[in-house]
Amino acid sequence: MYYINREQLGERLRFIPFLQEACGQLAERWNGTDPLAILAQERVLHLAIETVTDVGSLLIDAFMMRDASSYEDIIEILTGEKVFGEEEGRFFQQLVKLRRPLVQDYARLERGGLDPLIAELPARLGSFGRDVEAFIEKEMKM
Repeated sequence: MYYINREQLGERLRFIPFLQEACGQLAERWNGTDPLAILAQERVLHLAIETVTDVGSLLIDAFMMRDASSYEDIIEILTGEKVFGEEEGRFFQQLVKLRRPLVQDYARLERGGLDPLIAELPARLGSFGRDVEAFIEKEMKM
């Protein structure tokens, strides 16, 4: 029998609509020069990365998948275990590759443009949440 920390998992999945709404507001109000909007975009991307990888880590731990060695590896494992499809895996790989620049190299980031991932993020996060729930349901029936 698997143990899933449903409280932590649910908390993170319930955070997704907030991120989706933030993406929509950023896209609507974007002008490329407002420092607050630029920083908000960076924070939304960072929180999306953390949400996806936190959920991924919980799944990896719960279903005794191989240990992940990096953020990219979390996505690779989830793709390989069919939590979501290859296309979603490629999208989330692009997303997690932003973590280092956002968290460690923030002083050197080129700023100004709306990151193209922001437009896709609401739909991708929505399908991510549904895919995670479907994966858990499938695995628990086995």
